[in-house]
Amino acid sequence: MEFIVNGGGSDVVKILIILTLISVAPFMLLMMTCFTRIIIVFSFLRNALGLQQTPPNQILIGLALFISFFIMQPVLSEINETALKPYNDGQIESQEFLDRASVPLKEFMLKQTTADEVDLFINLSADEEMQYLTPAELPLHIVVPAFITSELKRAFLIGFLLFIPFLIIDMIVASTLMSMGMIMLPPVMISLPFKIMLFVVVDGWGLLIKTLVMTYN
Repeated sequence: MEFIVNGGGSDVVKILIILTLISVAPFMLLMMTCFTRIIIVFSFLRNALGLQQTPPNQILIGLALFISFFIMQPVLSEINETALKPYNDGQIESQEFLDRASVPLKEFMLKQTTADEVDLFINLSADEEMQYLTPAELPLHIVVPAFITSELKRAFLIGFLLFIPFLIIDMIVASTLMSMGMIMLPPVMISLPFKIMLFVVVDGWGLLIKTLVMTYN
């Protein structure tokens, strides 16, 4: 509503832009921010601990959302300064607003994207002109899929590393139960409290969130 209150430009165009942004906001959140990596890592963590619905999906999504806002704050501030304020003041048109707003997002995505993913989608585009463009000149239809592919790769790598200590606990508990002849007792029932205790003792949530934030620095 701030668009309309502050004036500048056609109100009809502003309303259309607001409605468009609202409709595509969920997809932008998933495809153009750090939300995807964070929520996938949280899901891996829950599976590694052996917990089915704890914490609930709503809690994990909410935590991932606010951590994403924390990480994306510099990008959002730059968009506000370079695109939103000039547009509200009537200094730029709608198209220039979109062009300026996309620049910080593209810079953020390119910093988190490996060259292999970028080259993959450039080759798949079958457009020879793409080969001669600098990373900053690449269009969003190349940058976004390259970024999300890179995010998935990193999220799965972090998830693999998360599984290792909990898998070791499962193996130790299973071998101990077998040596004691308790074959009928499910090892998961015994290892689950130990995995939760280990995670709490080492301040697992704090370490995991700190690591995720630092991967974007």
